[in-house]
Amino acid sequence: MNSHYILFISSFYLFTSTWAKPKIQPLFNGKDLFGWTMDVPAHDKKPGMEKPFTVRDGMLVSLGKPSGHLLTDREYQNYRLIAEYRFAGKPGNCGILVHASKLRNLYKMYPKSIEVQMNHTHAGDFWCIVENIEVPNMVKRRGAKEKWGITEGKARRILNLTDGSENPVGKWNRMKIECLRDEVKVWVNDELVNHGHGCTAQKGKLSIQAEGSEVEFRRLKIISINKLSK
Repeated sequence: MNSHYILFISSFYLFTSTWAKPKIQPLFNGKDLFGWTMDVPAHDKKPGMEKPFTVRDGMLVSLGKPSGHLLTDREYQNYRLIAEYRFAGKPGNCGILVHASKLRNLYKMYPKSIEVQMNHTHAGDFWCIVENIEVPNMVKRRGAKEKWGITEGKARRILNLTDGSENPVGKWNRMKIECLRDEVKVWVNDELVNHGHGCTAQKGKLSIQAEGSEVEFRRLKIISINKLSK
């Protein structure tokens, strides 16, 4: 075969693969917790007690108790995460952690990360968990500067842009989280609820919390990105 032809074909495949659409990757297979690992501090002393995460009717479920975290086995960076969720009963607290790394790094419970809050009516708040992120109007949204911090007792909560973006309890919500380099941007039901920059971590595991309330997830998927959505 002519060497110039071979070179042309090789270049063509290199070009087309470069421009191929990024592949959407499901994080949950609808059957079991393959690809995820639990960290539940209470299991250290009572390994036989109930696990706070399960699969039910094709959904990943955070039962809320005992407190802990479900973490992906893999680390991710520069991605868009889509999570479709609802509170199964009485609404309460839960969260998705991005850039999660060192386990039990805060209150001997929370992994080092940035939490995207799912607490009912407050979805989209940021909580700094031994990592930091900045937003516009920091004093208004985080409180007095001298109280800011990323460890126990510090002002770690950064209010979202608009409370009440969730659908009524029992209805499904769609949370979109985009992480690109040092930015984290969050939408709830297509409404922009937060956008931070200067994040002190740019990659890590994804984590779902068990934090008191039962939450069902019917879809968790991720896709690589090279720019943020508007």
